[in-house]
Amino acid sequence: MAFIKEEIEDMKMAFIKEEIEDIKMAFIKEEIEDMKMAFIKEESEDMKIEETFRVKQEETEEQTDLMMLKEESEVLSEMDEKDQYKNHHDLITGQKTFSCSQTEKTSSQKRAIKTETRRNCTCQQCGNRFTHKGSLNRHMRIHNGEKPFTCPQCGRGFNQHGNLKVHMTIHTEVKPYICQQCGKSFDQHEKLNVHMSIHTGEKPYICQQCGKSFTQRVSLNRHMRVHTGEKPYTCQQCGKSFAQIGNLNIHMSVHTGEKPYTCQQCGKSFKRKGNLNRHKSVHAEETPYTCQQCGKSFNRKENLKRHMGFHT
Repeated sequence: MAFIKEEIEDMKMAFIKEEIEDIKMAFIKEEIEDMKMAFIKEESEDMKIEETFRVKQEETEEQTDLMMLKEESEVLSEMDEKDQYKNHHDLITGQKTFSCSQTEKTSSQKRAIKTETRRNCTCQQCGNRFTHKGSLNRHMRIHNGEKPFTCPQCGRGFNQHGNLKVHMTIHTEVKPYICQQCGKSFDQHEKLNVHMSIHTGEKPYICQQCGKSFTQRVSLNRHMRVHTGEKPYTCQQCGKSFAQIGNLNIHMSVHTGEKPYTCQQCGKSFKRKGNLNRHKSVHAEETPYTCQQCGKSFNRKENLKRHMGFHT
């Protein structure tokens, strides 16, 4: 009988352990899916903001450039008109109102305007040229990482004021586009279309090197860094580079020392949520309740009580 009881107890314990492992795996899987969805949402938002503002910025810079060209053209035209007037005056009066040196001076002024504009509006780091000093200053923020425009609601920084304006719609804009399958709403129809691929399972973006497919182009681009070794996200404090912006954000906690994830059972804090979840499993596997008759230990008092029934 003792042998049978022991066998039953071992089977029960094995079953309980298996159940715990299943729960842990399900929990980890759910966490991974949540992280994936959060990352896709963030990347989708960033991609949309960047694309929207890129078009607006190009339009704005084009208009600015046209204005500068117009102003330059007006200056040059004014000089030409003066030349034409004086030439006409000379023809009628038979007198020369301009000396040769004055004519050469006018031509030099024209050339100086064009040369000065090109020289003053060239990026010294990448060689890109701009017709307006303001356009060059905006461009330089790409190189120096400056983000002077900050969202008053969430604190996120942007290098262009247009990017901030587009971002602000996340906090204020109505979201009329609703997913019929899960009820999630979006402020733009394009975002709804991107979201729908989650439900349909469609993966039209395929890696030409390994054949892996993705629901979004941004995910494929992110995956390609595995093959290329590209690490575009660099820590400004220590210079370490990362392939994913999420990894850079996690790395930054090394410098700040921030540990926002705290265990409710023992008070221990962690930098990453995944580390907290792994730590919680330690509590699940602890066995502080020990049977005084046979020495077996249990993680819950109720399990010890049930076990004690086998002895009585």
